[in-house]
Amino acid sequence: MFDAAELGQRVSQREFKEREVQLRTKLLTLQYRTHELARFPVLIDFAGVEGAGKATTINMLNMWMDPRFIRTIGYQKPTRAEMARPRFWRYWRDMPPKGGIGLFLSGRYSRPLLSRVYGDIDEPEFDNRLSEIIRFENALVDDGALILKFWMHLGRTQQEERLKELEADPLRSYQVSEEDWKNHEHYDDFVAAAEHLITRTNRSAASWHIVEGGNENYRHLRVGEIIAAELSRHLEVQERKAAEDRPPTRVASPDMPKVDTVFDALDLSLSVPKSDYKKKVPAVQARLGELGRKAQAEGQSTVLVFEGPDAGGKGGAIRRTVWSLDARTYRVFQFAAPTDEERAHHYLWRFWRHLPRAGSVSVFDRSWYGRVLVERAEGFATEDEWRRAYNEINDFERQIVDHGILLLKFWMHIDKDEQLKRFKKREKSPYKHWKLTDEDWRNRELWEAYKQYGQDIIQYTSTKKAPWILVEANNKPYARLKVLQTVIDHLQEKLDGPAGRPA
Repeated sequence: MFDAAELGQRVSQREFKEREVQLRTKLLTLQYRTHELARFPVLIDFAGVEGAGKATTINMLNMWMDPRFIRTIGYQKPTRAEMARPRFWRYWRDMPPKGGIGLFLSGRYSRPLLSRVYGDIDEPEFDNRLSEIIRFENALVDDGALILKFWMHLGRTQQEERLKELEADPLRSYQVSEEDWKNHEHYDDFVAAAEHLITRTNRSAASWHIVEGGNENYRHLRVGEIIAAELSRHLEVQERKAAEDRPPTRVASPDMPKVDTVFDALDLSLSVPKSDYKKKVPAVQARLGELGRKAQAEGQSTVLVFEGPDAGGKGGAIRRTVWSLDARTYRVFQFAAPTDEERAHHYLWRFWRHLPRAGSVSVFDRSWYGRVLVERAEGFATEDEWRRAYNEINDFERQIVDHGILLLKFWMHIDKDEQLKRFKKREKSPYKHWKLTDEDWRNRELWEAYKQYGQDIIQYTSTKKAPWILVEANNKPYARLKVLQTVIDHLQEKLDGPAGRPA
């Protein structure tokens, strides 16, 4: 695979200067068009053998283009904050906005490659890690991102000569470490693992480009010209799509026929007398507080998701759940229409960034399911976008659970009559009237549509690792106790194994 990158190709200084002027002009023009269109991000990854010139080529790209719209990120070993979240948290966190360019060193491929070379993971696990990367890249590409990946290559002898040359230069000797020489000793293992990595992850939407790194002039021009060609092609496609875009129109209809759903099987008459609720809730909240303190001490993180019809009791259940927790250990995030910054990223970006640190709790009042509920109903997401979102959401949640975070998803359900009763009560309440909006009444007209979309959510995203918990919420005391007890049961099991309920 790498023979063609060991030919000793060179570009003279004179030829370099001639080609550089044209290339720089083209790159700047394309960069400004990309920034102005603001329709897709550009992710450019640099991997390869040590000494092949990855960092210097990145410096050249920053010089050729406008660095105000470029972010260069070089990853080190994960920090404590990064280790507390799923592996891809830091890559989502550092995602460039639409219209921006991200240049990445030692990115998502680095740790799997090193782990495979040094035997920390076997080949099946290596493939699992590569599959994880492929799913990540597919989600971004499907959303319009341009992903370019460069493997900067040197032959074994070339690499040895380059490392010695750098070591002998007082101004550049810091660039060579003991780890670089250790990796050189495993050169053949690196090449074998890299061949497998490139073959496995070389896809048309996120392709690899192998670049010979021996001659600096050749390397810079080759990388720049590939970026220019791919960016030009991608811009043409995206500009054409932008010209064809139409304003979103509501897709859901008030005339949708009534069909049976999983919600129709719920017994919404379940209730708890207020007197019993007042007796039980202090003990339940005290138990949750005890478990919360233990979870904090042991670094056990929790994510709670609340969805369901408007006025379904999400806010009330959340307040009772966090009541006995240390306020420094939890955050409640309420999501409505995305901000300008959030719209400039993949729709999952704003949720990835709020995953909790070790021992903390993140509560989501509305969540990533907006893509397949409100955005589907209002036409903000195309059919292709909301249909593929089910798999993207399942992958997101699988990463959360596989990292050891406790994920609980509550669907707070009420019937249409109960919703109307609560709406009218809110209208008259001096401290709740602000919760009732014109949008709530508008959404009520689409009751059957939203119920069917909810049915799809349960059907496609209630998985073994992240099942939905349906809460019969017509009676608020019953719903709140069920949420509290469910959190206790799962957190207890996560920390100590199954245990009985408080008396």
